[in-house]
Amino acid sequence: MFPWLAFGHMLPFLELSKQLAAKGVKVLFVSTPRNLQRLPSISPDLSANLKLVAIPLPHINGLPENGEATIDLQLEQVQDLKKAYDMLQKPMENLLRNESPNFILYDFVPCWIPEIAAKCNVPCAYFSTFSAAALSFFGPPQELRSSALRTKPEDLMAPPNWFPFSSLVAHRPDQAAIMFRNLNVPDRSGKTSGHRWAGSLEGCDFVAIRSCPEFEDAYLKLLQELYQKQVLPVGLLTSNLTVSDTDYLPDSYWCGSFKWLDQQEQKSVVFVAFGSEYKMPAEQIQELACGLELSEQPFLWTVRKPEGVDISDLLPNGFLARTSGRGIVSLGWASQRRLLAHPAIGGCILHCGWSSTIETLGFGHPTILMPMMADQGLNAKLLIEQGVGFEVPRYEDGSFDRYAVAKTIKLVMVGKEGEQLRLKAAQMPEIFANPNLMQLDRFQ
Repeated sequence: MFPWLAFGHMLPFLELSKQLAAKGVKVLFVSTPRNLQRLPSISPDLSANLKLVAIPLPHINGLPENGEATIDLQLEQVQDLKKAYDMLQKPMENLLRNESPNFILYDFVPCWIPEIAAKCNVPCAYFSTFSAAALSFFGPPQELRSSALRTKPEDLMAPPNWFPFSSLVAHRPDQAAIMFRNLNVPDRSGKTSGHRWAGSLEGCDFVAIRSCPEFEDAYLKLLQELYQKQVLPVGLLTSNLTVSDTDYLPDSYWCGSFKWLDQQEQKSVVFVAFGSEYKMPAEQIQELACGLELSEQPFLWTVRKPEGVDISDLLPNGFLARTSGRGIVSLGWASQRRLLAHPAIGGCILHCGWSSTIETLGFGHPTILMPMMADQGLNAKLLIEQGVGFEVPRYEDGSFDRYAVAKTIKLVMVGKEGEQLRLKAAQMPEIFANPNLMQLDRFQ
């Protein structure tokens, strides 16, 4: 297993590793030393089949000390991380020669894996941590490599013409411009994201994807046609939705937060979180805070403080006092699973990363959609298609205002027009928390 150095990629790779190891498959999970130290602990009953293998990340200019994952970096530094990651080609080739594995599963960034796998006579598969809808939107390898059919950012603002069915999946104007540049303009690593993706797809023996036909059947079938090779859904990898003892932290602040949740009515509280990767600018934090206040709904908000910003400047003047008793703001790490499992939680403001989407729907919560980057906007449109989310309206530049936030929260949480959405979301654990939908036996 060789994932890209982002926890939104490493954790699904690790979950797939665990589930394969539980079936008796011996797995080597390969990453850098600091990232391996930060992964969740592995159950002792899997340790015989699942080994963590560390390969040091070369240091290059532009990367801070201990900057081994995207979570450690500013957005513009990620391209330097890719440069360092590309320097792992020789260590990976040596590992393949020494271990002679039956298979290697890799991410989209190391497009050089198929070449060294072929040299070592090792079959390989691209494992996608993205939704089938997002992959389908990006298209076949030749389109990723050349953008022959989508020649300008505006072309990413509508479903592509290779969709043979009606779809909402497309980018907002502001995200279309960013994605078009990422796909077509080389960064400091010397490669575009489109080039990397195309190389990973062209060189693999098949594609494995974190999805299931019960939720994305049409998109999965389309991928088979676009890639002209097998696309195997391995399920949603949701065994990690179980709340374990490690989710119950002794931290006194969180003890108080859960006592507060215990006092709230069932399904009354909005949970607000934007994942580990997105660093929300201070002005967005202020506008979101005002929207939460205007909604008059109970809320629990985990905030990742931007670097260099004082805590007193994050929130509007008097916000904490005005919302005292109705809401809680946390600036630290939170056990999202334990929070989502609490009966007081009735909906989520979601950034639409695929992992967080799976986790949220696994607990049956309707979603207030606020996608911020990368594939998140495409996932948001998928959730709207499926009737389990409602997106906060944006201006053309991608900004939002407090009134749109408040109105959307009310619609999803208590509004009559959100009733069907809440009912549909409540049915989602039948798919997203169903271990019987795992399809790992296909690997045999």
